[in-house]
Amino acid sequence: MGRAQFLNHPLYPLAKSLNLYSNSVAAVSSNDVDAIIRNAQDTFNSGIWSKAPALTRSKILTRLARILEERMPEMARIECLQTGRTIREMNAQLGRLPDWLKILNYVQRIPLGVVAQITPFNHPLLIAIKKLAPALCSGNSVIIKPSEQAPITVLEFADMIAEAGVPPGVVSVLPGFGHTVGKAIVSNPLIRKVDVTAGTETGRALGSIVGSNLAAYTAELGGKAPIVIFNDADIHSAVNGAAFASFVASGQTCIYDKFMKHFLSKVQSIRDRMGDPMNLKSTMGSVISLRQLERIEAMVKRTRGKIIAGGERMTGKSDLDGFDFAGGSFFPPTVIADIEIEDELWQEEIFGPVVVVKRFSEESEGVALANACKYGLGAGIWTTDLSRGHRIAADIEAGLCWVNTHHRNDPSSPWGGMKESGIGRENGLEAFEAYTQSKSTIVNVATSTEMRMTDDWFAEDSEARRYG
Repeated sequence: MGRAQFLNHPLYPLAKSLNLYSNSVAAVSSNDVDAIIRNAQDTFNSGIWSKAPALTRSKILTRLARILEERMPEMARIECLQTGRTIREMNAQLGRLPDWLKILNYVQRIPLGVVAQITPFNHPLLIAIKKLAPALCSGNSVIIKPSEQAPITVLEFADMIAEAGVPPGVVSVLPGFGHTVGKAIVSNPLIRKVDVTAGTETGRALGSIVGSNLAAYTAELGGKAPIVIFNDADIHSAVNGAAFASFVASGQTCIYDKFMKHFLSKVQSIRDRMGDPMNLKSTMGSVISLRQLERIEAMVKRTRGKIIAGGERMTGKSDLDGFDFAGGSFFPPTVIADIEIEDELWQEEIFGPVVVVKRFSEESEGVALANACKYGLGAGIWTTDLSRGHRIAADIEAGLCWVNTHHRNDPSSPWGGMKESGIGRENGLEAFEAYTQSKSTIVNVATSTEMRMTDDWFAEDSEARRYG
């Protein structure tokens, strides 16, 4: 089944083969958005998916997981090409994705209807599948708008969805820009839930629209990821964890003397081994666009902190493989010390490979520094004292806390933030329940004789009667 058939809309302008993606991906028009959402509602009303037995849905999603596994190398390559992240990162990340589709969570809850999902550029396929799995498992029809900067793997995944046996009209992928296609989607009154991963300001803007339609809303928004490293932490493990937390996905996804010595050595090693993102030995890729590169540069230039590593865009040839950095949006792993918490780099989401570090003495001071931000998505704690680890995790204002590890993720573990990092959760039973609504069916199983004795409120005798 072709992608145009799958989306079941003759005006839907999708490229039909991968070689067309090298030039452009067409955005749908606002008129097309309304037609596609109406089609999704008709599909939902038909019951072909929304009322299918849970076992049927689970078999199809399991088949989809197998199809995705077979095409994983190709999808990893596309993710690398469209985001600039290294092939080794994408091979590792995408290898986990079938786990989300193999889950069978079924309780007596009914689907919401047509739901919308707005996904970002930093983890295009991962976040799309995290959102899709519970929405499909519970029987909803889904409208996905992938990031205009990285839509291709989500479009390819739409073909796999059709191949797996998900009926036409259940999933529709609508590429385009947020201010046009995205706004048109979330404004449509047929949309019963919006699930978005985006910046906080975008989340606020979309939330006001969703709220006016009395629809459900889940939002994973901006975030900072404080890492609190105590003097009893294993230095090498903490360095490796902090480096992964700071520079995986080119920082688009804080520690002193002895630690900093090892950490800066690790930073230099990462920098020395940067090269062609398609090279399996390359450690870190580019940021998503020139615009984002310029934003990172401007923020770094405005800081009053001390730049002790990196700090300027990369040009020239790679020592690893001769790759020309001037041809892309490359920024080196950057470390900034002696920074105040009022600094923009401490307070705002940088979304680039920039780490700010600050020394602390007391446990309470470390917690206060970690919480000195309007965001609260994830945080890391490094200590060999597990009592301290539990204690600090309880006090840090973040939706996820990792102790002696970082950025672990699992389909069964809720993922989401506090404060301005969003509302709602991905993964786990919370995500499944967020895509369903409860429905009570009350059946009187008493005999007719019992009913006559207990349910006649206006009986002429004075016996007590059941009420309600």
